[in-house]
Amino acid sequence: MPERGGFWELLLQPGCYALTSLPAGVELGHIWSAGPGVRVRLSAPCPRRRRSGGRGSSAGRAAAPAALRPTDVVLEVGPGTGNLTVKMLEKVKKVIACELDTRLVGELHKRVQGTCLANKLEIKVGDVLKSDLPFFDACVANLPYQISSPFVFKLLLHRPFFRCAILMFQREFALRLVAKPGSKLYCRLSINTQLLARVDHLMKVGKNNFRPPPKVESSVVRIEPKNPPPPINFQEWDGLVRIAFVRKNKTLSAAFKSSAVEQLLDHNYRIHCSVHNTEIPENFKIVEKIQTVLKNTGYSEKRARSMDIDDFIRLLHGFNSEGIHFS
Repeated sequence: MPERGGFWELLLQPGCYALTSLPAGVELGHIWSAGPGVRVRLSAPCPRRRRSGGRGSSAGRAAAPAALRPTDVVLEVGPGTGNLTVKMLEKVKKVIACELDTRLVGELHKRVQGTCLANKLEIKVGDVLKSDLPFFDACVANLPYQISSPFVFKLLLHRPFFRCAILMFQREFALRLVAKPGSKLYCRLSINTQLLARVDHLMKVGKNNFRPPPKVESSVVRIEPKNPPPPINFQEWDGLVRIAFVRKNKTLSAAFKSSAVEQLLDHNYRIHCSVHNTEIPENFKIVEKIQTVLKNTGYSEKRARSMDIDDFIRLLHGFNSEGIHFS
């Protein structure tokens, strides 16, 4: 991922997105809502700057149009040496910075020590995935690939709800988040994220915008959780989706013929019947019941790669109504 010291800042107000700090090599621009999509306008790349001045001057130019709310509590994951942190502290009520590297924590402390901003900064040292998230209104983060997926779902299952998150990911991961049915990148990550949130791909950030250049391209994504959330047991939902997307190009009829899947659903079905005092026939076979549900719902020959959220909601209801559960 791009070096965290060269991070960016985005306007965090619903319906209006503005780029207010960019990696060295890119000038200030604007992003704004355009119906279901988002349009981006950036000026041409400016001459390369030396590391000592590029990011700081970019952050300085960006401070004026920043529009974080004065009452906001912002969760920043990976603050690095604090270039973005300091700019946010000037605009918001509080920044809670989560950092794993103790050396960078020391640098961040030095940035605000003895200033009026020090009381507005709280630093949490440690692995953000192993920590309870605090209350916050908005989140900004530049995430390495290996924690991108677990962090997204930690965010989306966090309560109380936050307003939105502006996150930088590796390009391919970001495109999977926003992929639609039928796309080659459409996967379990896509449908699970889109069940719980509105996801917008805001902009691409080329690797040449960073010093030193990383090996991969990056993208900035905006995630806004659905509030209220859909009335679905997420563990049940994810259990179904996990089975369907193991081989997303197979028909569901074939996907559910796995012996491991059959054993799991048979176990869950027997527990359901025991709890509800329902007698199970001696000749009962879970395989036949699964295939009956798939046929009756019309999804036996469907493939996960082309099914949307509504399709999976109907399928989950079909299974649950017959006493078949996935968690």
